[in-house]
Amino acid sequence: MAKPIVKCSVSNCSFWGESNQCRADAIMIEIDQHANANYNAEFAGEGFDSEHQDVADKSSSTCCHTFKPKKH
Repeated sequence: MAKPIVKCSVSNCSFWGESNQCRADAIMIEIDQHANANYNAEFAGEGFDSEHQDVADKSSSTCCHTFKPKKH
């Protein structure tokens, strides 16, 4: 199965690719209510420790935990 195309507008992320596409092996998305949870997101693709399920009523209620700033 092909990986889905994930577009992102955060250009200072180390997973930023051509045409705004995310190059992470895996992407962790959480609801804002748990935005401060520590999922060790700097190692996207190495297994996120989250099995719980939540419900979001709109996309603006969510956030991506995969973000890792680019090194300068």
